[in-house]
Amino acid sequence: MYTQTILFLNHIRYNPPIIQQNKLVFSPNLKSGFCSSAPRVSDSGTISRTGGCLAVIRRGASQINQEEKCNDEYYMRRCLEVARKAIGCTSPNPMVGCVIVRDGKIVGEGFHPKAGQPHAEVFALRDAGDLAENSIAYVSLEPCNHYGRTPPCTEALIKAKVKKVVVGMVDPNPIVASAGVKRLQDAGIEVIVGAEEELCKRLNETYIHQMLTGKPFVTLRYSMSLGGKLLDQLGENATERGQYYSKLLQEYDAVILSSTALANKSALPVSSELGANQPLTIVLSKSANSLIHDPDLTSNAASKVMIITGKELKELENGQEEVQRTLSNRMTLAEILEHCKRKGLCSVLLDLRGDYTDFEDILKEGFDEGLFQKVVVEVLPIWGGSAAKTLNFANMKTGVRNLSSRISGESVIVEGYIC
Repeated sequence: MYTQTILFLNHIRYNPPIIQQNKLVFSPNLKSGFCSSAPRVSDSGTISRTGGCLAVIRRGASQINQEEKCNDEYYMRRCLEVARKAIGCTSPNPMVGCVIVRDGKIVGEGFHPKAGQPHAEVFALRDAGDLAENSIAYVSLEPCNHYGRTPPCTEALIKAKVKKVVVGMVDPNPIVASAGVKRLQDAGIEVIVGAEEELCKRLNETYIHQMLTGKPFVTLRYSMSLGGKLLDQLGENATERGQYYSKLLQEYDAVILSSTALANKSALPVSSELGANQPLTIVLSKSANSLIHDPDLTSNAASKVMIITGKELKELENGQEEVQRTLSNRMTLAEILEHCKRKGLCSVLLDLRGDYTDFEDILKEGFDEGLFQKVVVEVLPIWGGSAAKTLNFANMKTGVRNLSSRISGESVIVEGYIC
């Protein structure tokens, strides 16, 4: 007879979840990469976790491999949940989560909290302790096999005597690039690569792009009305904690906007998310003098501002130090991105707010040279008005793929990848 067992999926641990817009949201905890202990969930071997729902499996020999695949996907999705606790804190490193499973129970979890701190595998193995022996380690990114600011994670896994490692994706960093997988295999550990690979790539799209191209990942963001006009405004409450714009700022190392977007507000774009590292603000200005002496820019000790006007580039670091450079020719987006690269910034948000004429040249350059990777559009529930303007995208020979949409307040947020 086939056996049937029902498993209650209760894998939410560490921080009690809160409900936002009918979704469970985990509170970030970035003091370490540990996830605190909590009741573990057993897996009888007869349950398939599909999309986080309860499922009944009639076990047969032909179903074992499929069941193992479902388990791998389930635990890898948990790895991604854990990794997201460090959103906005790991750059230029990727976000990584690790889950240790033994006898169908999660016995350890961890994530990489910030560059220079131990990696996810180390925290997860510490959490598991002696239970890591003969366990399965799930990790969203290939374990490193080199000495950098931290020792190799491969050696930690080998020393802990795990029996199997399931990897979400191979690390595009040429220093790693399959070397971690090979080291584990050479040590007699079974390795499986590719569990929920697309989700793992999406989590670290900016890191992957920077590794493969050597350039920052650039996202174009703008607001528009239902009538198809560009708008110089954000949706109501968009900057509040948990809302799309606040979370978007948290994800990027730098944000570019026009000086006129600050003129009437005298406020830098700031993420309201708990523990968020604030992005460098790059201001496009026709006259930098008034901005440099703006008390709202210079008095904020946390301010990181770069002001670009004509051929000059000025930096205000912590509201005090001023650095001036002369650009080689006219201001170009490529030159701005090169400067960001030298500062170790992996991602840039080009926010079309303020005077759109400040963006015309760099928009054309960005599309012509293929410097944009992603687009985020906020569609507001208004028809437009005197403040609405248009930009000519007719000659932009690009397309958009993988479009998705979601609701944020009263607005619709549309995202896609530029190709």
